[in-house]
Amino acid sequence: MAKPKPSSSLSSISDITFTGLGNLIKLLPTGTVFIFQFLNPVLTNNGHCSPINKVFTSILIGLCGFSCAFSCFTDSYKGSDGLIHYGIVTVKGLWPCSDPGSVDMSRYKLRIGDFVHAFFSVIIFAVLSLLDTNTVQCFYPSFQSTEKVLLMALPPVIGAISGTVFMAFPNTRHGIGYPSSNSNSDDS
Repeated sequence: MAKPKPSSSLSSISDITFTGLGNLIKLLPTGTVFIFQFLNPVLTNNGHCSPINKVFTSILIGLCGFSCAFSCFTDSYKGSDGLIHYGIVTVKGLWPCSDPGSVDMSRYKLRIGDFVHAFFSVIIFAVLSLLDTNTVQCFYPSFQSTEKVLLMALPPVIGAISGTVFMAFPNTRHGIGYPSSNSNSDDS
């Protein structure tokens, strides 16, 4: 007697869930998120802040937010030497950090989607950083107990809105801080 395979429907649901989660994670530069997660407990003194802790934490959040926005305007290409090189996206094309050789840099022009990605990357990072437990305890400790519903509801709402926008404006760039694709980087 053959058993039905309910696990196949569960595995397809989990595959879809993990794929969606993976796509949301790709929206933020991994190094920036790691630096924030690593330094935030130290700079906030695990949520028990003095005024200098608040200054340093504010600087960290500002620098990481800038990094999220800036990295949306970078891209990579495979040079004639076969190595991956990075550059800054401009209206005329990619401004490389090194000699591009025979690679056509005009293919990497600035697009509206780059600004959309930068805006929503900063919004996602702001939600991640400003609703972090240590940040909440440091900057607005009474908020954690009085506005618990907002702390629980805002991240999924922002994630759903951002995910929808990122589906409308898919990111094809593989810039600084973003994972490279398995395909050829010339196609970005």
